[in-house]
Amino acid sequence: MSQPIWILGASGYVGGAYQRLLESQGVPFRALPRTDLDYYNVDTLTAALKEAKPAFLVNCAGYTGKPNVDACELHKTECLLGNAILPGVLRQACEATGTPWGHVSSGCIFTGRRPDGGGLRETDAPNFSFRTNNCSFYSGSKALGEEVLAGADNCFIWRLRIPFNEVDSPRNYLTKLMRYDRLLEAENSLSQLEEFVRATWECWEKRVPFGIYNVTNPGAVTTREVVDLIKKSGVSNKDFQFFSSESDFMQKAAKTPRSNCVLDSSKLLTCSIVMSEVHDAIAKALKNWKAA
Repeated sequence: MSQPIWILGASGYVGGAYQRLLESQGVPFRALPRTDLDYYNVDTLTAALKEAKPAFLVNCAGYTGKPNVDACELHKTECLLGNAILPGVLRQACEATGTPWGHVSSGCIFTGRRPDGGGLRETDAPNFSFRTNNCSFYSGSKALGEEVLAGADNCFIWRLRIPFNEVDSPRNYLTKLMRYDRLLEAENSLSQLEEFVRATWECWEKRVPFGIYNVTNPGAVTTREVVDLIKKSGVSNKDFQFFSSESDFMQKAAKTPRSNCVLDSSKLLTCSIVMSEVHDAIAKALKNWKAA
């Protein structure tokens, strides 16, 4: 591949994993921080794409809030800029230059399951957004980002959901569970970080149809099941404590509601892109755990 891959937001949790994957495969790429290219400026970005002609662009940039989405309630301008406005800028520039690209979105635009009990699908409308339930500002901004990309040409939308891997990190879901004083019992889909990155890259490598993909490990898992796997692995023998209910959690620990949802990832499988079952992926991460 003579033309490099462009990665925006390459210094983040997902962007760093993308760099490692492409390096391991010997794929040329450019990691573009905003200090090197103001990709929030549509004219600047369009001119840069016309000149460089990258083979593909991956957008890992966005605003998640640190240490968690509660921070988005305090930084709403930055949240909207990163999650709703930037995707529109990228769409305009990529369509003007004919650049194919992929956007890392979020499964946090949903809550619960489908009415029939199944996982939420790519064809389902977000039900945890500014237009529906009382959502977090983060979830609302990510849903707006997908609205901006509706009908985009040559674009993948990849939904990430609560990422984790075997490396102790503030962004790792497993680390968060081990560090929080008290936990909320909930059922969720999760995305093993390296599997997520590999699966999204395969979307481009295999030239699967552009569109939305739920990129989560098959199955669903509860917080208590994850805690049991942590204890069984020996990584932590902490006496994990739980809130008595979601309302107890909201009163004592959170500034905004959380998304807890189960996504159906079978669309990926129809493209011959396989991810590990979620319990197996968690067990493997804990078996290979690397402390900070």
